[in-house]
Formats: sequence, C-alpha cells, structure tokens
Amino acid sequence: METRPNRTYPDQPQVGVGAVVFKEDRVLLVLRGRPPAEGVWAIPGGRLKLGETLKEAAEREVEEETGIVIRAGEPVFAFDAIVRDPDGGVQYHYVIVDLSAEYLGGEPLAGDDALSARWVCAAEMASLDVNPATRNLLKTRFNFG
Repeated sequence: METRPNRTYPDQPQVGVGAVVFKEDRVLLVLRGRPPAEGVWAIPGGRLKLGETLKEAAEREVEEETGIVIRAGEPVFAFDAIVRDPDGGVQYHYVIVDLSAEYLGGEPLAGDDALSARWVCAAEMASLDVNPATRNLLKTRFNFG
C-alpha cells in the first residue's frame, strides 16, 4: 500500500524532480494546475517516489504530465521551494532537482496535474508567467529566454 506524504504542511521536505527538454529551438513547459505554483509555467516534473532514481522519476513524471518520452540525463540545477502561510508555518517545502533530458518522442498533451503542456520558443518566454526558478535556469544554464 503506497502512502503519500502530505503536500501541505509536510513533516519534512519533499523531493521533486524536473526535466529540461528541448526539441529544436523550443523547451517543454507545463502550466501547473495545483498549488504552490498553480497557474505558472514551469519545467515538467513532480515528486520522487520511494525507491526511484532521479532519472527514473524525471522520465515517469514528464510522460505522465506531457505524454513526451525522454531519456533523463544529469542534474543541471537544484533549488529550494518553500512557501509559508501568513502565520509563518511551512505550507510547502520541496527540494527540486532539475535534470537535462533528451527528447525521444511524442507530442505535448497535458496530463496529471498540468493544465497545459507545450513547446515554447525563447521569444515567447517574456509573455508567459514563468516560474522564476525555471526562468533563471533556462537563462543562465541554457542561454534561453
């Protein structure tokens, strides 16, 4: 029986994994459908499951959220995502590791908790509400956007 850690007010930080996937001159982004990043464009990914490697989790999560099949590579970025409530309590706490990834196939189709999934070109980045960590990663590591 699988137990799920609390998403809100967790007892400990949760590990999240994402994958930076490029196809030609576009990057794969998802529009998040749940807090804490609801309504914001970000790298696709999700929570690591017990016994799963970062690469396995990235491949599974990207396919679940977007329908895209990837081969996950090495970590390229890690950051804390901590959201506090008005009283200072920790409502969300994720440690997120983003991996590089190779596109293998498929067309973006939003699934799991994504409201939308699509390939985004650098020129579109300015007009989208992109997660600041995602924007920073794409700009500094990949000179994108």
